[in-house]
Amino acid sequence: MARRSLAPALAGGFHVKVFNLRCDQDHRFEGWFGSDADRQRQLSEGLLTCPLCSSADVTLLPSAPRVQLNRGVEPDPSAATSTAVAPPKGSGGQTAATLQAAWIQAVQHVIAHTDDVGAQFADEARRIHYGEAESRGIRGQATHQETLELVDEGIDVVRLPVPELLKGPLQ
Repeated sequence: MARRSLAPALAGGFHVKVFNLRCDQDHRFEGWFGSDADRQRQLSEGLLTCPLCSSADVTLLPSAPRVQLNRGVEPDPSAATSTAVAPPKGSGGQTAATLQAAWIQAVQHVIAHTDDVGAQFADEARRIHYGEAESRGIRGQATHQETLELVDEGIDVVRLPVPELLKGPLQ
């Protein structure tokens, strides 16, 4: 599929509204829409979902839009006031966005370096553990009960939620 640039549309007077959004799991992300009505329509039709967990329970976060009244004249950044926010004590300076980005990068690494065995995860993990199959990193789906049984057998298992956007082919 060919990608189109937004530059011609923007030059022709098309305006994009960027909204800060949050899902019910407190994942924060941006949404780009032609208008607020377009955002509301997509939300009401269930088309607006969190890119990390696919939750359709998405709310609009407050934002401070930048309004440019004089074309070609950039605002004076020294005249603007800002509010600084410090991360919670003990967080090591990590913000939610930084942690989300690191988590997505870790999931991408796991996906790129493991074999997907799907619903056969528990059986394949046992075969590897007992030397009946080649030792390698695998991923797949297992029920809670299967996971507990694997742990009882001494098989290392890590639950790793994978966002919908990463379940397709990596590009």
